[in-house]
Amino acid sequence: MDPEIITPAAAIEWRCSDRPVPYDEAVAEMERRVAAIRAGSMPELVWLLEHPPLYTAGTSARPEDLLEPQRLPVYKSGRGGQYTYHGPGQRIAYVMLDLDRSQLGQNRRDVRCHVWRLEEWVIRTLARFNVRGERRDGRIGVWVIGPGGREDKIAAIGVRVRHWVSYHGVALNIDPDLDHFRGIIPCGVTQHGVTSLARLGITAAMPDVDIALRATFDGVFDVAAACAPPILSSTTPRLPGA
Repeated sequence: MDPEIITPAAAIEWRCSDRPVPYDEAVAEMERRVAAIRAGSMPELVWLLEHPPLYTAGTSARPEDLLEPQRLPVYKSGRGGQYTYHGPGQRIAYVMLDLDRSQLGQNRRDVRCHVWRLEEWVIRTLARFNVRGERRDGRIGVWVIGPGGREDKIAAIGVRVRHWVSYHGVALNIDPDLDHFRGIIPCGVTQHGVTSLARLGITAAMPDVDIALRATFDGVFDVAAACAPPILSSTTPRLPGA
């Protein structure tokens, strides 16, 4: 048995890219980092970035949900979920954590708990901007009630786990070109739309959102953090997402 690598939350590395990162380049970097985390040669990582305009297809993506295949480049992704859009004005947070370490407490090796924590992280971040993010049964991600009672998605979540190290993560809409979502059925959901902080009338610069993400992270992912779903005795990682 490999010796356990004890990694306090304070030792997690934070990285912020100042230019859009091509999707395939980001995936390759995540895979290298996941292997290094598992080997104990590098710390866990939260990577904040943006992508050029593109669509990604998760492991549950249905061909008919790609409505305009010529509109933007399309990348197959190993994360859970269906189709989603990434582009400038959207904060991507790729979260590479060792789900097998003791600091995650009673919820080790619990992929559903990890997804719940990602949602909780976004909800607490949105609260810093006086926006109420909510969960919905049967739908991964974070939702808001907009003008007229319309329910829209403001953050998509998709994860992958390799050797109990997580990667991929969160896509939070700050001020992206929402028209690009018209080229897909986002996350396979037809009865609800997508929104952003800007669409809600919230003026927030990307650095402001990054500060909020950093400020709320430890309270969600430290050993004392709650996890609402039942504790699971998982033997195989699941890939919830979108």
